[in-house]
Amino acid sequence: MISRVDLRGAGPGASYRDVLPRAALDVEVALDVVRPICEDVRLRGAEAVREWTQRLDRVDAATTRVPPEALAAALAALDPAVRAALEEAARRARTVHEAQRREDAHVQVSEGGTVTERWVPVRRVGLYVPGGLVAYPSSVVMDVVPAQVAGVGSLAVASPPQRDNDGLPHPVVLAACALLGVDEVHAVGGAQAVAMFAYGTDDCQATDLVMGPGNVYVASAKRLLRGVVGIDSEAGPTEIGILADDTADARFVAADLVAQAEHDVNASCLLVTPDEALLDKVDAELALQVPATRHRDRVETALRSQSAYVLVDDLEQGLTVVDEWAAEHLEVVTRDARAWADRVTNAGAVFVGPWSPVSLGDYLAGSNHVLPTGGTARHTGGLSVQSFLRSVHVVEYTRDALAEVAPHVDALGGAEDLAAHVDAVRARIPR
Repeated sequence: MISRVDLRGAGPGASYRDVLPRAALDVEVALDVVRPICEDVRLRGAEAVREWTQRLDRVDAATTRVPPEALAAALAALDPAVRAALEEAARRARTVHEAQRREDAHVQVSEGGTVTERWVPVRRVGLYVPGGLVAYPSSVVMDVVPAQVAGVGSLAVASPPQRDNDGLPHPVVLAACALLGVDEVHAVGGAQAVAMFAYGTDDCQATDLVMGPGNVYVASAKRLLRGVVGIDSEAGPTEIGILADDTADARFVAADLVAQAEHDVNASCLLVTPDEALLDKVDAELALQVPATRHRDRVETALRSQSAYVLVDDLEQGLTVVDEWAAEHLEVVTRDARAWADRVTNAGAVFVGPWSPVSLGDYLAGSNHVLPTGGTARHTGGLSVQSFLRSVHVVEYTRDALAEVAPHVDALGGAEDLAAHVDAVRARIPR
């Protein structure tokens, strides 16, 4: 079911990026689709959002705004077990994210000269929660909690409307919003949701940031509107990398591959190991587990299309391979797993040992599951409190402190031929 890539003997300095499979996120092609949608929303606002929602989601509503009574009703009807799980997920996420909150830094540069770095939350944020193949109340937790911890004053959530829920987002998504105290929720998805957040409508005030995962059209709209509105990332199809040796339990490994593949037919799964026997064992487990899983067709497509077993000479080479691939999620299931995990540099999140599966991180580890995909973990991190904060430098100098550096301003301003810069200081500190 899963193809094999043999990298044994490749030698040091080999580049693996081009031979490792990964689903393509063709944002450029999708741009042609989303550009007219976003431009229409810019020009016609709520009317355009309504028409595009009717055309694409086959839902017609006079407003995108979900009424308060619908939020309350969804929370009241929520399965108690799901509510308890969401409450615990939020508690754990809040514990982790509160530890990320930075303190302002006050630095005395010289006698009478100070620079204070203040961390200021973004004023208003639009949070996108997917609603395509499945509902994601867990994404509500992952989006909302760090924004609340950061101190964002105004939060709006958008999630696609469901025809079988009276044109509102999925009830469990609404319930999660109500549980976390979010009272502004919009029944709108796709590019029109991103454009709504970027430009604002009669139903939704414009936001300063758009955050949260979505499909290729959401990612493409983010790329198109970056600059009009801030974005977190262009999240693509989900993925898992597993670095394993002969100590790994094939049943666990197979279960984690299946779990990731059930997200999406475009999900990517990469198992990297020096132990060829492990691959045979995992194949045997997949032969048992895949036919029994609920989303069999989806799983089989993902495992067959852009997933692979990768054979390496040893774990040292394996570490190089997983760093090159830069997985959204990386499991390290080896002897001395923590030592190997500590050496990983490129991953959205790392899961150490046999008892830390990726699905734990999706729900209740306390970490955030909104993570970089498509190899962007080489330069981008996951959603955190810092995603909602801006650094503002506050500069305060006395006259004597300015006088001390005035000759240096003379020199640098002269070197850059910016005489007015020098004059602005010398107007205060005559030569």
